[in-house]
Amino acid sequence: MKSEKRQILLTNDDGIRSPGLWAAAEALSELGYVTVVAPRDQFSGAGRSLPLGSDGIIQVEPIPVKRDTWTAYAVGGTPAQAVLHAVLEIMPRLPDLAVSGINYGENVGSGVTISGTVGAALEAACFEVPALAISLETPQEYHLSYSDKVDFSVAAYFTTHFGRLLLGSHLPLDVDILKVDVPSEATVQTPWELTRLSRKRYYRPQRPLRDTWEQPGSLGYAQEDDPQNYPPDSDVYVLRIKRHISVTPLSIDMTSRVDLKAWEARIKRGEVG
Repeated sequence: MKSEKRQILLTNDDGIRSPGLWAAAEALSELGYVTVVAPRDQFSGAGRSLPLGSDGIIQVEPIPVKRDTWTAYAVGGTPAQAVLHAVLEIMPRLPDLAVSGINYGENVGSGVTISGTVGAALEAACFEVPALAISLETPQEYHLSYSDKVDFSVAAYFTTHFGRLLLGSHLPLDVDILKVDVPSEATVQTPWELTRLSRKRYYRPQRPLRDTWEQPGSLGYAQEDDPQNYPPDSDVYVLRIKRHISVTPLSIDMTSRVDLKAWEARIKRGEVG
């Protein structure tokens, strides 16, 4: 029976029709039974949001994958909501692994809390499910597209590679998610490195192009800084300068890394810094 196999939840933030999602689905199928539950619509930049206005409608969609037809579930909601519907309504039990991706465009730097790819992985991690968020570096013009000019095969290989690792062992304490970013020209021989999340912005917000505030205006974004200016052990530097695969362990514990008792005593003395 399907439920006897390893249960893998696959989602994304680009939507149910994304080629990156289906490249991951095909690759992960060798590890277990893959249930694809993804947003009905494009939801890049949704983070871990749970909007009250989402309709939550679940549509069963047949998707052709090579010679097979897969049953997928398109959810009227964000990536995090797709995870919730998958766990609470769709899957036979809690998944053994959750994968979010493969995303069009890298998710690096301090803006990862904006990422719907990472947001879905965070939601799964809060169920104590090992989670993988994987993204492929692409030109910005492809970020909101379903372009067939993007080759996801190498990123799919590493999706399976790290998925197998997560299924085969327990994550260390305080590691809840592996965030993987693959260079655009990577091969299966490209080295990978454990990295830190850069504290600096990677994308710089840009003001809307409009004449008055009454006109519709969407915020834009562009690359923030020269990648050479990021710390050598950061996800940005390893991906953009070394051209290696960046593997960043993330924790759902966002508490500052300070001695809480010592700082509390200093604050009570009026010494904040």
